Amino acid sequence: MNIIIAGDGEVGMHLAEALEHGDHNITIVDPHEELLKMIESHSDLMTIMGDSTSIKVLQQANVKKADLVIAVLHDEHINVLTGILAKKLGAKKVIVRVNTMESLSKESWRIYQDLGIDGIVSPEDIAAQEIINLLKQNVATEAHDFAGGKLELLMIKLEPNAIAINKTLEEVTEKYKHIDFRALAIHRRQNTFIPKANDVFMEGDLVYVITKPHAIKELMQLSGKTKFNINNVMIVGGGRIGKLTAKRLEGDLNIKILEMDKERCYELTNFLSDTLVINADARNVDLLEEEGIKDMDAFIAVTDNTETNILTCLQAKSFGVKRTIAMVENIDYIDISQNIGIDTIINKKLIAASYMVRYTLGGNVSSLKCLSGIDADIVEFVVRDGAAVTNKPINRLDMPAGAVIGGIIRGEDSYIATGNFEIQAEDRVVVLVLPKTIQDVERLFR
Repeated sequence: MNIIIAGDGEVGMHLAEALEHGDHNITIVDPHEELLKMIESHSDLMTIMGDSTSIKVLQQANVKKADLVIAVLHDEHINVLTGILAKKLGAKKVIVRVNTMESLSKESWRIYQDLGIDGIVSPEDIAAQEIINLLKQNVATEAHDFAGGKLELLMIKLEPNAIAINKTLEEVTEKYKHIDFRALAIHRRQNTFIPKANDVFMEGDLVYVITKPHAIKELMQLSGKTKFNINNVMIVGGGRIGKLTAKRLEGDLNIKILEMDKERCYELTNFLSDTLVINADARNVDLLEEEGIKDMDAFIAVTDNTETNILTCLQAKSFGVKRTIAMVENIDYIDISQNIGIDTIINKKLIAASYMVRYTLGGNVSSLKCLSGIDADIVEFVVRDGAAVTNKPINRLDMPAGAVIGGIIRGEDSYIATGNFEIQAEDRVVVLVLPKTIQDVERLFR
């Protein structure tokens, strides 16, 4: 596939890296010469310095032969104009990043489509919804549901009192076979692997499991977790993510939002109806105490500064806050942040990649999620008639190394993947895929 990525920073670069594993010809258009030099020194990607709204620049990128154009600059107006021009100049499909989809009506979306835009993504909107989902499923470090909740993917950290510790996967599944779950991957000391029957669970392991909703309670007991109620929430950072999160939570929970910028505080006060807006610096420990940090059940740090988000979450933990969520923009910090005690990490680059990488795969991919805890994707495939995965039971399929089938959705029913289960056409199959294998896995479902 011929792909053009129009960006102005790290989101475009990360997206290019995520797509580089596939069989694609990728061209990056970016106005920053230094960034492009760095990309050129670390990859074989083609780069063009320039403005993506320039017809000359798009023609230089051979837009007329582009199968996909992705515009992920910070300015949504540039992205939309880039998409419109690219489509008019011959690109087959165009995806653009926007700041928020809150005000995008169905009529507006139809206008975008008439102008040639095939897809719109707002990482901020998705991040806000992920935060809300994590507060609802507060025992998991990461959570994602499929088919409206028929299957749940959870990332769970094994606590010191976890029943599963020092037991093999085979021992756990045999003793607790009445629990509908499957362990898909274990992340341990910066290494990720798909567990085999004789692999032993250890304290501190980050375990990705797929399960049915009714089994979550018992699964949490296995991991040493206890579900708790969340009523009081403090949000640090009144940008788009903080604002949208507060808007969607207010009315159901008691929300306080701390923002340093006075003008932004006025905007928040006008936008939010049942949230206490405080003009303050959350790095001030005394101020946090004054604002009742000890009474908070959850603490969410989503400022534009990664270090501030990490430090304030650690401060919240020291005050006994049960649930901390930090936005970490530097992907290299994610593993460190989890190891030092922050419960959940949100990363906009991974969120954008989750949405856009799906467009580079076949039409049989109904959803894709780039996991933030590990370097892996969770993909939902729709099985085509005659696909290779329908020929044999799961335990006899020639699955590529680095991929494991987790669950199957068939109509209104859901199943955890077991060895003798046979996949049928039109099934929706959830697969965890480690890097570089997604294209090979996708071929099995065509």
